[in-house]
Amino acid sequence: MSQCKYIKAPYAAAASVPLIKSPSLRVPRPVELPQDIHPLPDSVNAYFVYPFTIEPHTITLESSRRTTLAAHTARREAYLRSRDEEKERRRREALRRIAPGFEPHGGPLVPTKSASPRSSVASPPQGMLGEGIRQQPRSVMDDLVDQLAALEGSSTKSGPSPPLS
Repeated sequence: MSQCKYIKAPYAAAASVPLIKSPSLRVPRPVELPQDIHPLPDSVNAYFVYPFTIEPHTITLESSRRTTLAAHTARREAYLRSRDEEKERRRREALRRIAPGFEPHGGPLVPTKSASPRSSVASPPQGMLGEGIRQQPRSVMDDLVDQLAALEGSSTKSGPSPPLS
């Protein structure tokens, strides 16, 4: 201990502290190498040999996996397309119930003239057309009035309707 007092080392103060060994700690045993150990050669390329015998098997599995995935994708897309077409068909049917003849992607609806008994009476004779009196084009409202008048005339011919009780 007398030697530690004269040493001017940075840990000189710690040199006089006694060390206590914990009973839970122990020094590991040294590793013993077996006698028949084979040292690595200078080049390890000889150990990295790829067995090409499994290539056909791998290629077959991969191609079948890809065809299965493509079939599933095609089936899913066909299902989604048919579902969208069914939704569109139902929507068009609902619109046709409201407005018969309606096409969403078509042009505007154009009314068609129906043969009404009053329209033949309302047209002027052929000789008057050439005398300078021009026939004005009929509007949709005129056609509607004619049709309502025809319905009213047919209901009065059949007789009065029975009273509701």
